[in-house]
Amino acid sequence: MACTAERADPSPLHSPRGARWLLQIARFWADSATWDARLGRHRIRGVVGPDEYHEAYPGADRPGLDDNAYTNVTAAWVLARALEVLRDLPEPRRRELVERTALDDTELEQWESVSRTLHVPFHQGVVSQFEGYGDLAELDWAGYRERYGDIRRLDRVLEAEGDSPNNYQASKQADVLMLGYLFSPDELRSLFDRLGYRLDEETWQRTVDYYLARTSHGSTLSGLVHGWILARARRAEAWAYCLEALKGDVADLQGGTTGEGIHLGAMAGTLDLVQRGLTGLETRSGALWLNPVPLPELSSYGFSVRYQGHWGVRFRLEHGRLEIAVPDSGPLPIDVRLPDREVRLEPGDTCRLALPD
Repeated sequence: MACTAERADPSPLHSPRGARWLLQIARFWADSATWDARLGRHRIRGVVGPDEYHEAYPGADRPGLDDNAYTNVTAAWVLARALEVLRDLPEPRRRELVERTALDDTELEQWESVSRTLHVPFHQGVVSQFEGYGDLAELDWAGYRERYGDIRRLDRVLEAEGDSPNNYQASKQADVLMLGYLFSPDELRSLFDRLGYRLDEETWQRTVDYYLARTSHGSTLSGLVHGWILARARRAEAWAYCLEALKGDVADLQGGTTGEGIHLGAMAGTLDLVQRGLTGLETRSGALWLNPVPLPELSSYGFSVRYQGHWGVRFRLEHGRLEIAVPDSGPLPIDVRLPDREVRLEPGDTCRLALPD
């Protein structure tokens, strides 16, 4: 059955306090951007991205890097969402919010412009971690592994040699690829489209491969994040990273940190990876979106979620089939969208769907 109606998702961003926070964060990013007439784009300079290894350019006398792709893309997202919230709010609330934050049309025009013109660097056909990343030296990964074995904490290895990760194309954990953790492929393409860049599947797959080969996974969260990224990229290697995330504390992969306590964020993240990452579960445009990843190693699993007043919407995936059961607890039907179909389930309905390979 086709979906015939949509309902807005209840969102904290539409509450007075949530909207106010979002507008102030958008204001921060817009004020952080500077116009580069040569590029014809806005830039954000002097930042440190999620990688943590790179804090400055080689030999630089000041900290920070220019145009970190993760920072610029997420800043563009914040600005776009802030403008969207202002459009969606009822007029009295919008007027009150604009008055309380002293927003004017000139500032909103600036947000619109920055959200569409932030610079995202590329090199060798992939998204650059930051401007100039492709000019850094390549690390002899094989040589370092042969000499030191486990190089998860590559920063300590290099510092012991009087060197610095700032000099190399080497990351502790996901940076550019964090975009593939936060955003589904459709959302990511849409963000790049808004910025005037083309991010097709081939370019993203090249980008994933490029940074996988240059990451030391020096954090217990790294396996978790890369499991998400590879699941969304429909890659068979996703399961290996899922297992690494699960073993992080049990096997003490960091070599001594488990004795100080488990990494609760990583442990909770493994559940989130199964519930949302492997199922492609999202809530947007008034519907539940699903795009399950076929993983032979995980033959069946199930879980429940609370959604739009329904307590315990049950999902079960098994042998290429998806079962969705909606309890009688909520008054409204639920719209479910998969890549190849849309269904509407009334309270008390159970739906069984065959999934494509």
